[in-house]
Amino acid sequence: MASIKNLIVGCGISGASLARKLAEAGEQVVIIDAKDHIAGNCHDYNDNGIMVQKYGAHIFHTNDKEVWDFLSRFTDWYPYQHKVLGLIDGQFVPIPFNLNSLHALFPGFMADELEKRLLENFGLNKKIPILQLRKTGNKDLEMLADYIYEKVFLQYTLKQWGLAPDQIDPNVTERVPVYTGRDNRYFAADKYQGIPAEGFTEMVRKMLDHNDIQVKLNTPFDKTMEYKQLFYTGAIDEFFDYFWGELPYRSLRFQFAQYNFPKFQQSAVVNWPCNYDWTKSDEHKYFLNDQSDKTIISYEYPEAFQRGVNERYYPIQNDESASLYSKYLEQAKSLKNVHFLGRLGDYKYYDMDKAVARVLELVKEIAK
Repeated sequence: MASIKNLIVGCGISGASLARKLAEAGEQVVIIDAKDHIAGNCHDYNDNGIMVQKYGAHIFHTNDKEVWDFLSRFTDWYPYQHKVLGLIDGQFVPIPFNLNSLHALFPGFMADELEKRLLENFGLNKKIPILQLRKTGNKDLEMLADYIYEKVFLQYTLKQWGLAPDQIDPNVTERVPVYTGRDNRYFAADKYQGIPAEGFTEMVRKMLDHNDIQVKLNTPFDKTMEYKQLFYTGAIDEFFDYFWGELPYRSLRFQFAQYNFPKFQQSAVVNWPCNYDWTKSDEHKYFLNDQSDKTIISYEYPEAFQRGVNERYYPIQNDESASLYSKYLEQAKSLKNVHFLGRLGDYKYYDMDKAVARVLELVKEIAK
């Protein structure tokens, strides 16, 4: 391959956004991906009238108007509002846990008393980490915190991460909230939310539709490739041949099923913290309100990441992995004209809007 001015490795949301921004700045770009499709983990495809998200549920949500406006150039949005249910004590209740969950699971007199205590201590429509409930000194709220921890968080965490909660970065456990309100939306705090009306893959295809962008699929990165500037969204430890050791990840396995009836579950995503070996079931026709007399479900099974066997999904963030990543980050700083970004390059779990925001900032830095 001849020398490339700008080589981008990875054709997911980060790589595609970057390719478009560079091309619009007058730069020629080659973007490669080892997979046979664009859009990375948000890749979707049409299966007999149902838009299926190949790598699990992806819902775009943000409060960042710059990011929203940028992506809106390449898609119209279906105004989907995401809701998640969890099977708790035999009841499908809203997740994150809120006042509706409380009243569905507890006897009326207990739920009324717990709601009263929550509102007295925290007020209405507040997001309270369960760790704060334990610090109130109120035995009822401590009981509620223990219940949510056990029923909603603990077993799910053991399946999702293969680790006990105390083996994971505390920031992960602190995300487990109680909402002192009745809004069942999962991303209630975000102003902009939706699914690309023709799917994520089509949105990314339109991003890449530019005369100065060349896309090469089924093309793994090779260090013999010549380039003037490299943007790498693959695994940073792999780039450096695991010099400091392998960064830990959790992987996922997806099992798809088609059922010959219109609906399987009550929402697009259902969490199964205490039952079965899967963590989630996704019913794909909900995302774009696809109409069909059949339905397609995917079950998510977390599993250990094994190089060459499955794919990296979630960085396992703790003190040990943070220390290891910092060594790779220092090594990266010694390279000229090489930039790492994205979930694997930055060794950070990104929501899609944060991944795009990272690209927009990087482009501004390069332009200085």
